[in-house]
Parts: sequence; C-alpha cells; structure tokens
Amino acid sequence: MKKLTGLAALLCCFALSLSAQDYVELAYRFQKGDKFALQQESRSETYITVNDVVQRTTRDYNNKMEISVSEMAPGRFILTCIYTDIKFNFNGRNQNIFVDAKTTNEQEPLQGALKLILNQPFTLELQSTGAINKVEELDAMLDKASAAFSKLKSDEQTAYKKLLKDQFGTDAFRSWLEQLLVIYPVHGVKNGTQWEESLPLRTGLKGRIDLYWNLQHWDSQTAKINGAGNIKTDKLETFTVEEGIQATARIQGTQTTNYLINRESGLPSIAVQNTEMKGEYVYLANRKKQLKKDLTVPVRIVTNASYKIKQIK
Repeated sequence: MKKLTGLAALLCCFALSLSAQDYVELAYRFQKGDKFALQQESRSETYITVNDVVQRTTRDYNNKMEISVSEMAPGRFILTCIYTDIKFNFNGRNQNIFVDAKTTNEQEPLQGALKLILNQPFTLELQSTGAINKVEELDAMLDKASAAFSKLKSDEQTAYKKLLKDQFGTDAFRSWLEQLLVIYPVHGVKNGTQWEESLPLRTGLKGRIDLYWNLQHWDSQTAKINGAGNIKTDKLETFTVEEGIQATARIQGTQTTNYLINRESGLPSIAVQNTEMKGEYVYLANRKKQLKKDLTVPVRIVTNASYKIKQIK
C-alpha cells in the first residue's frame, strides 16, 4: 500500500511538472550595452470624399533605427534611439514629396530637416512588460531640425513643421511603437492564452485602440503571437486637418499583427501589421476657410507595415 501511495505521489508531481512546462514567462530582457537594429517599411493610404470627389493621399516610409540599452533598473530600461536612415514619400493634394535623408536636395526643405535628425539621440523608458513610460528629447530634436525651414514663408514654415511633427514627433513615434511592441502579462501564459491592453490614439485622431494578443506557439528560442486591435475615435474631440481646418471624427477600425518573438530579448524579430479604418470626418464651419457650415466627409485609411529587429551587439 505504501508503495502504491508513493507511486501515486510521484505521478502527481510528474503531472504538475508537465503542467508547469506548458506555461512560459514572456518579458523584455536586456543587458546594458545591448544594441538592436530596427527596419520599418510601411504604406498608409487615406481616401477622403469631398463633394463626390475622392482625394487620395499616400505616405510611404522606409526607415532604419538603432536602439541601445543605456540604463537598467528593476522592471524598466532606458533605451537610446537614433535614426540611421529615413526615406519618406508623401503624395497628395497635388503635391509629391520624396525625401532621402542621406542625400542633399536644396529644393526640398523637408529633406534638410530629416538630414538633421539622422544620428541624433533621443530616449524612451520601457517597462519590462513592454509598456512605454515616456519618450524624451525627440520633439526638441525636431525643433532644431526645423531650422531647415527658416527661409520659407511663414505659412509654409507652419505647414512643414506640422508635417514633420505629425510624421516623426513624440506622439507619432510613441504611437507606432506602442502598436508594434507586445505588452506582456505579468504572469505566465500557455498556448491559446489571450490578454489585452487599451491605449490612447496619440496621432491626430483622438480615441482608443483596444489590443488583444494570443500566444500561438513557443519553444526555447521563439514565440509566435497573433495580435488584434479594435480602434474607435472620440467623436466629440477636435483635431486639425489640412489648411488648419478643425474637425471631429467618427471612425472605427481593426488592426491585425503577426509576431515572431525572440524570447531572449522579448522583441519581435519580425512583425507584419495591417490596419483599416473607415467612417467620416466632420469639418467644422469656419468662414475664414470659406466653410459656411459643417461638412461631412467620408474617409477610409489603410496601412500595411512590416518590421524587422535584430540584435547587433
């Protein structure tokens, strides 16, 4: 009888051990001095219908960045970021702007500004779960880069500064990074586990994105995670569209992301992301802008992006 009791206890412990092995702890783990190279390729297309005429705007990015671990503290890290390459193509409103920050083009002021951004450091504070506490020094860096617009007329300076901030400012950077990085739960998860987080929209549109992640598979080196997001704007909040017009937005959308995670660092080695939003803008009446009454404008926004991150030190 004692032998049977001992065998039963052994089998129970073995079963518990196997159960524990089903769970994995996911987190960001770095050492001071670690360095990573990030490459972003994306295209965003916006379709706006004004007076039955469809206006299409595209924004293409091909950016490279180095991210170094400069400080460590319990549960958080200070990461220093520098852009090493920026290629940006804007096409819309009868305007085509192509910028390669590594080259010189005196005819394109934005190129001069982005060239001043290259290899200039700014920092972000990241929790080990993946939540971003703050981004510092980026807007100050853009203010200095705006010196490239000094020879333009006042209204042109304002337009270029807005374009620069909208595409590369603190809110823009933090927004896409928050939607790129998985925010991990504080407890272990197993295949099929879903967890979630809600974050504010930080660029132009006001609202929230509810993010959901699901662990598909993991092994000793990698983890495969599927992400989904539901986007909804706050229809009462105003924002500024082209030519300084104030507007509100009633827009909803979805986002899907497929991640291949490097378990050693917690960073995605590869992430492929698709976002689609649609609804309507309401341009608010403004006599100075020759808008006598509110104008409802249907809008659709589609963004496809891919990211690669590899450790280089």
